[in-house]
Amino acid sequence: MCGIFGICIHGQAKLTPQMLHLTINDLFKLSESRGKEAAGLAISGQDRIEVYKEAVSATAMLKSQAYRQWFDQVLHSFVVNAQGSSTPLVTVIGHSRLVTNGSMELHDNNQPVITNGLVGVHNGIIVNDGNLWQISPAIQRHYEVDTEIILGLIHSFFNKTGSLVKATRQAFNLIKGTASIAVLFNDLNALLLATNNGSLYTCSNPKIGIHIFASERYMLQVLAKRAYMQKLLGEYEITQLIPGTGWIIDTADAKTEIFSLKGDTVQQHPITMKSHPRIIQDTNLNGKHRVDTQPGAQLPTIIPESISNRFAIDVKKIAALRRCTKCLLPETMPLIEFDEHGVCNYCRNYKKIEILGHDALLRTLESFCRKEQAPDCLVSLSGGRDSSYGLHYIKNELGLKPIAFTYDWGMVTDLARRNQARLCGQMGIEHILVSADIKTKRRNISKNVSAWLKRPSLGTVPLFMAGDKQYFYYANKLRQQTGAGITVMCINPLERTDFKTGFCGVRPPSGSDPHHYALSLGDQARLATYYGKEYLLNPLYLNGSILDTLGAFVSYYVIPHDYINLYNYIRWDEKVITSTLIQEYDWEVATDTHTTWRIGDGTAAFYNYIYYCVAGFTENDTFRSNQIREGMITRDQAVQTIYDENQPRFDSIQWYCDTIGIDMENTLEHINAIPKLYM
Repeated sequence: MCGIFGICIHGQAKLTPQMLHLTINDLFKLSESRGKEAAGLAISGQDRIEVYKEAVSATAMLKSQAYRQWFDQVLHSFVVNAQGSSTPLVTVIGHSRLVTNGSMELHDNNQPVITNGLVGVHNGIIVNDGNLWQISPAIQRHYEVDTEIILGLIHSFFNKTGSLVKATRQAFNLIKGTASIAVLFNDLNALLLATNNGSLYTCSNPKIGIHIFASERYMLQVLAKRAYMQKLLGEYEITQLIPGTGWIIDTADAKTEIFSLKGDTVQQHPITMKSHPRIIQDTNLNGKHRVDTQPGAQLPTIIPESISNRFAIDVKKIAALRRCTKCLLPETMPLIEFDEHGVCNYCRNYKKIEILGHDALLRTLESFCRKEQAPDCLVSLSGGRDSSYGLHYIKNELGLKPIAFTYDWGMVTDLARRNQARLCGQMGIEHILVSADIKTKRRNISKNVSAWLKRPSLGTVPLFMAGDKQYFYYANKLRQQTGAGITVMCINPLERTDFKTGFCGVRPPSGSDPHHYALSLGDQARLATYYGKEYLLNPLYLNGSILDTLGAFVSYYVIPHDYINLYNYIRWDEKVITSTLIQEYDWEVATDTHTTWRIGDGTAAFYNYIYYCVAGFTENDTFRSNQIREGMITRDQAVQTIYDENQPRFDSIQWYCDTIGIDMENTLEHINAIPKLYM
């Protein structure tokens, strides 16, 4: 999720204002990979806490003249002359935001969040924030962002108990989801750090009174190697706040206390109250913003019945298509051929999946398991059902120490993000999210959709999804950065969608490749030739997205895919997966479909509508056909299932169109006007 960071400096640290400036800039740039939609900083001195935040990326904020002037003025006022040398005695917390709860356009939703004399930053998602507000009527709500309820609970419980440890424990025992926080107080000499999933690391040298924290170990490793930081830190140690841990730094004497979020002990090192509470000043605040409705609620879009009727698809004509007598594939499937018995070539050439087994998986992973605190593996987590169950299996069935990884390219839905938070928070798993430049990614999608509507071709529909393929690149990169022994992906081998390249004239590969995404060099050349021709015939594709598309091709087909697939070792079982996720993690399902597949992918409803409208089938047909071939379901069961699953998901289509900035009705009119393959 978001990137949080900070530094607490005691008077003994020989850190000049210039070095502090460099440190904050470096921490901002390192944290920006986790969120680029807003940025903010809070600096705490003796008499006040100064806050600055903008709805721009950290890089853009650091370049702004307003921020630089503010930073210089605040730091200058906090400088204390100690024996002739200028040494700042300050505590700083910062945030680089990936927007989840609360629009970034509302200033108060951006972080650091200010409420009840607390200033805090938060990485993660609280999935039960609506319920917490209902059961906490004494805490007044002002904003949409879920961070506010954490700060409100800590403040409320501290007033009742007088113990910061007890207050933090009680707050974390109520929340569901993920939370790694850093909090400053106007009336306490304290910096509070706490995490329920371990996405928080510290770099410290207690002897000189300096503590630095960030969301990832790698960030602190890079920072510590800077020349100016090597001179400052001396003998330092980078440690993880293990899941379910809190850490209080006394900003008056730099003493620290680590405590369990579930223990019973009380605070051993008393934190002194400020005789005169600090003033909290938000330089960029233009008046208080308050909301009258239930803020933060994730309500489904309600599509008018007229829209649903107007763009309904003629299922009677689709039902009349000739289909394989063994599976469900229709005559409109690219490159399909039927024999004299009506069986398609996809069935005749199919090779059943060989499950290697649990023991083989243990043997494969054995050499990568670590006895120390380093992670055993990096697990790709989309928030969908297969990766969610895979993370559960690796943690609870295998007993490994995984780090979860997500590449957010702008089409990861809020539902997927909340499900990621449910699992990582409950299991105490560190979650590294790499955020693309989401505005740019969505703008690229919009350009390609608009170009496609001018010359629609089923072969070029995958251009809409090109922006997500770089997750292979980042998986390789993060494995090196984290020191994880191996990368595990949780790709359902039944989900082959070879028709997407089939519409480009590329036949599905023979045999089964363990990496699922394999094309021969010849087929790669044919695919590139097809797209090259389409680009020449439709120059609108020659837009700002072209480099992103080329990068996607390289990431998908060219770079090494150095991972193992969990579902090559354990059998994929839909009932076990969905029941485990819903019963054990309260895993959230979509409101506009009965299926649990692709509900975390913001593009799926849109492109499947195109395939269904024009070709009379979707990914559901190919997926259920593979289940038939594996003997998992009967053909009759599959026929009934896809009728339901292929119904257009207009709520999700509306979200997609709104998110990339195109008109839904106009877009659906263009799609419905495309000549049908089944007419």
